[in-house]
Amino acid sequence: MTRALLPDLSPWKASADFRRLWKSGLISNFGSFLTFVALPVQLKELTGSAAAVGAVGAVELLPLVVCGLYGGALADALDKRGLIVWTELGQGLLSAVLLVNALLPGPAVWPLYAVAALSSALVSVQRPALDSLWPRIVAHDDMPAAASLNSLRWTVGGVAGPALAGVVVAYAGLGWAYAADLLTFAVSLAFILRIAPSPASHEAAKPNLRAVAEGARYAWSRKELLGTYVVDLAAMFLAMPLAVLPFLADELHAEWSLGLMYAALPAGALVVSLTSGWTSPVHRHGLMVVLSAAGWGLAVAAAGICGNVWLVLLLLTVGGGFDMVSGVFRAAMWNQTIPDELRGRLAGIELLSYSVGPQLGQVRAGGLAAWAGVRTSVWSGGLACAGVMGLLALGLPGLMSYDARTNAHAVRMRERRAAAAEV
Repeated sequence: MTRALLPDLSPWKASADFRRLWKSGLISNFGSFLTFVALPVQLKELTGSAAAVGAVGAVELLPLVVCGLYGGALADALDKRGLIVWTELGQGLLSAVLLVNALLPGPAVWPLYAVAALSSALVSVQRPALDSLWPRIVAHDDMPAAASLNSLRWTVGGVAGPALAGVVVAYAGLGWAYAADLLTFAVSLAFILRIAPSPASHEAAKPNLRAVAEGARYAWSRKELLGTYVVDLAAMFLAMPLAVLPFLADELHAEWSLGLMYAALPAGALVVSLTSGWTSPVHRHGLMVVLSAAGWGLAVAAAGICGNVWLVLLLLTVGGGFDMVSGVFRAAMWNQTIPDELRGRLAGIELLSYSVGPQLGQVRAGGLAAWAGVRTSVWSGGLACAGVMGLLALGLPGLMSYDARTNAHAVRMRERRAAAAEV
């Protein structure tokens, strides 16, 4: 029984490039989460405004949309490893800018927004390349296991990074958090450079608007994929509370808990990742996506209602676990059913589905908190999320009935990869 709960390590054992990419992501994510906490804290210190903190999501939105779609076309048309290397280097340079600004006698506000926008652009170009590289280095039937291991990589950094950032920012200063992030990018690059080149498929289209439109048409033809995008977009827009956590900690008279609040969501995801062995035999991926998104909303709503900081931390942890379950099964559906020559462009669309929601959610949470109060912003969004998931369950029959064993696209991709392995 215990062994069945442990993560399936098949992708780790079978692929050296999977291990290198996994280690690179772990290190890079750890540093990014340091900045993830430090930047809103610095904005709070400089402006004292919840709306100003929430506005980070607004400045990140346009580059996310534009570069996400075009980044998907680039991922299909260029060497994926090279694209990852250059964008990783660019993000390291942006960490250096934050470090220099933090060390100034009077740090400016505008560089924080500028770096947030540029970082959003680089991440939007990099993520489609990363997401379309995994299916090339992992066996088809190992995709759910790879998704769980990738979530484990993300959550380890997500737990340790914010928890450490809270301590570092409080006792050492913002500069140390930004400096540590810069160092992690350098180490991450060393692993990425050892990965084998991953050139474009001979069937891939040139990176232009026509290629982007082709990917969009394919996504539109796949209603179960559209369902996963809509579910995640709604869940993150309505219930993501990150922008108001610094103010929630103040309202609960527990300023010391801010780092733990940021770490709570990935901590819940980490628990799911460490016990993810149960996900491999599950085939009704769409059903699990919807149910777990509803659980996420209910947990966030309860966190907004509670006045005890320890109970809030527990509920945020539970919410993070539900969100990770949804993420694991979304990734399995995407990676097991999308053709290689379209994988980058679809990864760009997926990036919008799981990134635009949180960015708009920050604006929603910050604006509503300024108008109606911090806790109202949190609990009302969570309840709205759960209610919307109920409506989507009724309106998305293709998603609810998806079965990885019988879905025509999953069967076709399984046969295609098996034939390629025999050549």
